[in-house]
Amino acid sequence: MTVRLVVRSLSELCITAGALVVLFVAYLLYWTGVQADSAGAAQIDTLQREWAGTPVAAAPAPARTPAPYATGKGFAVMYVPRLGRDWEWPVLEGTGPDVLKRGLGHYTRTAPLGATGNFAVAGHRRTHGDPFKDFPRLRPGDAIVLTDGTTWFTYRIDRGPYRTVPDDTAVVDPVPGKSGFDGPGRYLTLTTCDPEWGSSHRLIVWAHLDATRPVTDGRPQALGS
Repeated sequence: MTVRLVVRSLSELCITAGALVVLFVAYLLYWTGVQADSAGAAQIDTLQREWAGTPVAAAPAPARTPAPYATGKGFAVMYVPRLGRDWEWPVLEGTGPDVLKRGLGHYTRTAPLGATGNFAVAGHRRTHGDPFKDFPRLRPGDAIVLTDGTTWFTYRIDRGPYRTVPDDTAVVDPVPGKSGFDGPGRYLTLTTCDPEWGSSHRLIVWAHLDATRPVTDGRPQALGS
């Protein structure tokens, strides 16, 4: 009886543990995606409503220093045609866990969108909507398009995906050493984790600002009609 009881107890524990593992995997694969999709859509909707209430000039405004971005708040929307026709994610200020659950995160110490310097953005490879699941598909020449409600910014990838370690913070320097850029410019860096379900390394792409246009001129050619 004692042996039978022990075996039964162990079997029940294994079944319980297996059920918990299945629930955890379901949470990672499904529920965090549902939450991220909902949060991202809400961020984009909020931005679009804010932009709809802001007068837009017919021509680009004179160069000015943009107001600092508010931590945790969305300020732009990113589109990457290579990753899908419907691929769009909000960009929020900061790269903390709470921010990256709701979209892509701007490294606070890097340049503002469209400015001279390096505008650097991080996103999850897996979980929380899998925004950068297909990151390895990116290639030089691919467009990365962003808007802040007044201007479209089209960047073109120059190098990547480049694999490095998490503490290689030089990848988001104003002129990243491994990027191939030889001087100051208006650059973009995207970062995500590697391997797909791990975080031992990072994947990086570097891009330069190729074109800008006011939103009143319509969507840029890179996004199609």
